[in-house]
Amino acid sequence: MRLVSTAWVRSVGGRRSVVREMSCRPARAGPSWSVPENRFVGEIASSYDQPGTGMFSDHVLEATVDCLVELSGGGAAMEFAIGTGRVAIPLAARGVPVTGIELSADMLAVLRSKPEASAVTAVEGDMAVTNVKGEFSLVYLVFNTITNLTSQDEQVACFQNAARHLRPGGRFVIENGVPGLRQLPPGNSGVPFALTEDYIGIDDFIDRTHKQISRSRHFHRREDGSFSEFTAPFRYVWPAELDLMARIAGMTLEHRWAWWDRSPFTGESLSHVSVWRLPVP
Repeated sequence: MRLVSTAWVRSVGGRRSVVREMSCRPARAGPSWSVPENRFVGEIASSYDQPGTGMFSDHVLEATVDCLVELSGGGAAMEFAIGTGRVAIPLAARGVPVTGIELSADMLAVLRSKPEASAVTAVEGDMAVTNVKGEFSLVYLVFNTITNLTSQDEQVACFQNAARHLRPGGRFVIENGVPGLRQLPPGNSGVPFALTEDYIGIDDFIDRTHKQISRSRHFHRREDGSFSEFTAPFRYVWPAELDLMARIAGMTLEHRWAWWDRSPFTGESLSHVSVWRLPVP
């Protein structure tokens, strides 16, 4: 998992909450609800965008948006964890009406500061329970963000919330990495996923047999040469488990590709783009 996603949530069960369009209040889910932990604040939010590199590169965004435009089928789209609008803004520019849910007020502030985001509707809330008025042909959740939900119950609730927003025949799309447990050296729990002069990223699989929890560690070089560390928990999840979550929510698998270019998914694939669909009565 990378430090790129935008919904950090604690368990609230499967109950629904309602946040109307353009609301800036956190979602609520009953008297036991506590405000979800949000790590995407301050400098992390303000420096999140990295134009032209990595997931912000033109070829990544073009492939992502091309695929989502086709899957939307001419209808409206909902993005869970919309963040600063990396995908939503170019998707809206292609004529797809886009609404998004985002936990971080700071990330939303960055999104709303962009003139090109005027066509995008965004609400502050929890993607596992927040309900937005409207009906959508497509709900999508990109770049490993499903793993920001750190319990199986929360991940199931996310699928159920997607299904609540979809019209009959609508699609739910997730882009996620395949857990890298095969890369673990014997006797070790960590796998590096990035190594440069200024940045080191390590996935540390700290619970491999029960709750499937990993810890993502990000080390960034400061100007004085020392490194700062950002650490966050994730729940890694296999494609087959996601298929079962979709079935619980009333959806079935329609497509699974290795990436947005629809390349075949194989046993050697490191990531997947999966599409589940609600039935048409």
